[in-house]
Amino acid sequence: MDYTFLQHYWWLLVSLLGAILVFLLFVQGGQSLLFTLGKDEMEQKMLANSTGRKWEFTFTTLVTFGGAFFASFPLFYSTSFGGAYWVWFLILLCFVIQAVSYEYQSKRGNLLGKKTYQIFLLLNGILGPVLLGTAVGTFFNGAEFIVNKAQLTDVGMPVISRWANPLHGLEAALVFWNLFLGLAVFFLSRVLAILYFINNINDETILARCRKRLPIETGLFLVFFLVFLVRLLLQDGFAVDPDTQVISMEPNKYLHNFLDMWYVTVVLLAGVVLVLYGIATSWFAKSRKGIWFAGTGTVLTVLALLLCAGWNNTAYYPSVTDLQSSLTLTNSSSSQFTLNAMFYISFFIVPVLVYIFFAWRALDIHKITKKEMEGNQQTY
Repeated sequence: MDYTFLQHYWWLLVSLLGAILVFLLFVQGGQSLLFTLGKDEMEQKMLANSTGRKWEFTFTTLVTFGGAFFASFPLFYSTSFGGAYWVWFLILLCFVIQAVSYEYQSKRGNLLGKKTYQIFLLLNGILGPVLLGTAVGTFFNGAEFIVNKAQLTDVGMPVISRWANPLHGLEAALVFWNLFLGLAVFFLSRVLAILYFINNINDETILARCRKRLPIETGLFLVFFLVFLVRLLLQDGFAVDPDTQVISMEPNKYLHNFLDMWYVTVVLLAGVVLVLYGIATSWFAKSRKGIWFAGTGTVLTVLALLLCAGWNNTAYYPSVTDLQSSLTLTNSSSSQFTLNAMFYISFFIVPVLVYIFFAWRALDIHKITKKEMEGNQQTY
């Protein structure tokens, strides 16, 4: 295992965590549909409890995603989380108010009232996916930062990275194509939420509304995703010279990445097919298992896009202020000793995934019904 292998291995793990996180955003998508699919208090309670039993998975994956970045690519962590702190602060704030809302909305004597907490859930359902998608968009469109490793020797200010504008990450939402990806992630989260409700809730009225809403959300998602994908394949990308590590703009770089890495292209196509199949089987065949096909397809699709952003001599976090400050797998990773030690530690992810599987299965063993909501005091 040489240094290059370890860097690519850890980018694979980070990309996988990011892909799983995007799938788990169906929780946020469900919250954004709370008042669209739920027309009375009981229906809204069923929807909130359906996603409420899974919000910890999303939050934990987000934290793990950040932790994996910190351990394997610390320069990205210090540059993005330390420089673009306003956008990350807003993302974390969204998830904090989500946790508070689930725990307190049905508590007797809560100060703000149930409706206020439901509005908090709605805000998290909208802002969470959009902001995360916008942040991921900077992997392809760049961000405004400068890296100067010589600054580390400055005793008074040993800060390697600095942000080039006072907005500290909020400017990413003003970049059209970043926001475009954010909206694609938002509508995907709503599609996945509808598929999850179909699988998880046993109520004919809600099921009918879900199937009626599914083609609308699917159409919006496909418009934003396909336009983003076509533009990605045609745009100039940030290429890294493997010998000199000099970064330059290369026409159709991401298209070249998919052509050079045929296996990543296969993963992308398989993911897209599975997403479409999961949607089609839920809409036309009235299946209740479409979430598993679409969810698996989502993980594969996002995984392929993130691998395209970092592998094949590509700067995964480009700087539009100073091109040579762009972060690559080579110039931003931990030491070989650290990556090698963590390589073995990463195997512990297997029992964790097994635990998640059985915990998920235990939570979903019974479908949510009105009878359960009426007779169970342990509800959100």
